[in-house]
Amino acid sequence: MSAYLIAEIEVKDRDTYAEYVAKAPPTVKQYGGRYLVRGGEITTPEGDWHPKRIVVVEFPSMEQLKKWWASPEYSAVAPIRQRSTKSRVIMVEGCSAP
Repeated sequence: MSAYLIAEIEVKDRDTYAEYVAKAPPTVKQYGGRYLVRGGEITTPEGDWHPKRIVVVEFPSMEQLKKWWASPEYSAVAPIRQRSTKSRVIMVEGCSAP
């Protein structure tokens, strides 16, 4: 079953974040992930959630997502995001096909 990383990101340092944006995708691909959402227009039809930026990454399984998150490749890149943004991140499994 697919699993998804969903991140709400507020960029504090654009130049440093640009470095992260360049370095993170190869690590995602290496672990079988693919970006579904990476920025783009956000509309809030209900509630008071007003994120600045949303990123959604799909992985083949929760196991593979967690391997990527803990991997040496991503561990080398994650501090760049942490320094340049205020982020909130969740991991969630998808639903089974009917």
